[in-house]
Amino acid sequence: MVEEPEKKPVYAEIGPYLGLGFQLAATMVFMLYIGYKLDEYFETYPLLMIIFVLFGGFAGIYNFIKTVLDLNNRKKR
Repeated sequence: MVEEPEKKPVYAEIGPYLGLGFQLAATMVFMLYIGYKLDEYFETYPLLMIIFVLFGGFAGIYNFIKTVLDLNNRKKR
């Protein structure tokens, strides 16, 4: 399938935004897993899991916002 020339700039424009949702979710799931395993090891269920999920959420949202602002600044230049 041959792409139309008008669509290429659109793909180039939205491409950097496509992985942001996955990156946010992956960060939270990874931190959930780490918290779960530490809770098993230290027998503190669910304390560490909750702490790590909250930390992962904050870190993921921070990275999401930072990336969007950086991409918007590049677009303005």
